[in-house]
Amino acid sequence: MALTTSTMLPLGTQAPVFSLPDVVTGKTISLDEFKNSKGLLVMFICQHCPYVKHIQNELAKLGRDYLDKLDIVAISANDAENYPDDAPHNLKRMAQSLKFTFPFLYDENQNVAKGYQAACTPDFFLFDGKHNLVYRGQLDDSRPGNNQPVNGKDLRAAIEAVLNNQSVNENQKTSAGCNIKWKAGNEPKY
Repeated sequence: MALTTSTMLPLGTQAPVFSLPDVVTGKTISLDEFKNSKGLLVMFICQHCPYVKHIQNELAKLGRDYLDKLDIVAISANDAENYPDDAPHNLKRMAQSLKFTFPFLYDENQNVAKGYQAACTPDFFLFDGKHNLVYRGQLDDSRPGNNQPVNGKDLRAAIEAVLNNQSVNENQKTSAGCNIKWKAGNEPKY
């Protein structure tokens, strides 16, 4: 369980485009479908990572708490050939078991993850209603084994600011987790 931190993509960055299959419905979902809300949360997660498993119930709760208030999408970009727990059929099982209320997409060629400069699972990117990046950081201070509560306080504070048309605090802590499992020869240089 090697700890990797997020790259902290520059605030103000426009949301990179994507068009990926939803592991539950098979429907292709694109960034263009998320234009009518106050904000968009993009989460890079997977099924096998202990850091994601540690917070997975809070991720499902975020989806329920912000249903119809905020657009949310999860993406997995892990190499499913070498990490079969993260193959689309297993991601579908995860989404259904946790009752995710948001699409869970699979980035097989890993280009979307590279576009977001995603580095770890979990990795969070919150955009305002114009799809400008306003938050890229941790869910909260909890990590497996550190006895901190899983409450989503950092990410929830940023979401509440976006929903209330307020500025998001720019003092943001990096997310931390397992590195994205890149395909051989496909590792990014950021």
